[in-house]
Amino acid sequence: MKWILRGLGICAVVVLAFFLFGYVTMYLWNWLIVYLFHLPAIDFKMAIGLVVLSKLLFGGIKMNHSGGGGWGKRKMWKAKWESMSEEDRNKFQSEFAERCKMKWGKKMDC
Repeated sequence: MKWILRGLGICAVVVLAFFLFGYVTMYLWNWLIVYLFHLPAIDFKMAIGLVVLSKLLFGGIKMNHSGGGGWGKRKMWKAKWESMSEEDRNKFQSEFAERCKMKWGKKMDC
């Protein structure tokens, strides 16, 4: 029951943020862009379209299902790499290159 309520709460926050971004975009456009550049005013649907378009153009679509995010994984691997001996690093590099059929940026037989 606790997980259902938490999921519903998260969904409510996402929906609220969606409408809030749309409203703020519409308000700012109609306040600034109409006045500064004499472009037409937009309604809520157009504002939502602008938010989605700007996210696609400037933010991209990032789906990170790794759990810790990119920086957490990098820190973990950096710490692991620094704790390895030189022999372990060389062994790891050769095994990784063989597994991926690559030699650090140069494709071999892929």
